[in-house]
Amino acid sequence: MTEIQKAFESEAIQSKIYIFRDKQVMIDRDLAELFGLETRSLNQAVKRNIKRFPQEFMFRLDDVEFKNWVSQSVIPNNEKMGLRILPYVFTEQGIAMLSTALRSDTAITVSIQIMNAFVEMRRFLRENSEVLIRLDNVEQKHIILQYETNKKFDQDC
Repeated sequence: MTEIQKAFESEAIQSKIYIFRDKQVMIDRDLAELFGLETRSLNQAVKRNIKRFPQEFMFRLDDVEFKNWVSQSVIPNNEKMGLRILPYVFTEQGIAMLSTALRSDTAITVSIQIMNAFVEMRRFLRENSEVLIRLDNVEQKHIILQYETNKKFDQDC
């Protein structure tokens, strides 16, 4: 596998990592796709091995989180996309456990690729944390300036 292929795979995986409850997670349907399974099959394997998946490794989205995710993902029709029930999400540790629950070479390979994507994301955040903090400060100043400008405009009218 070339470096370009590895980078593409990592970016594709990273695009499927979301933040819910202050945790980086992946949705069951995305994981099933990566593992080459139906979502139903992945969730059945989890249920058969439920002791491996405590709440800090896996949880079900609530209604608000689900609606937020659907709107972020630009999914037009829940039924059409097969989203009839609230999905499970898996933390990095839960994803590592999936490879043991699924017991296949593909599961092991995909889990390693996913772990590498999580590591790359952490490395990027660590290396760019100062820039991200500065950007956040600029954004906060911009919001305050916009508020003050609007307030002054309202007073002048």
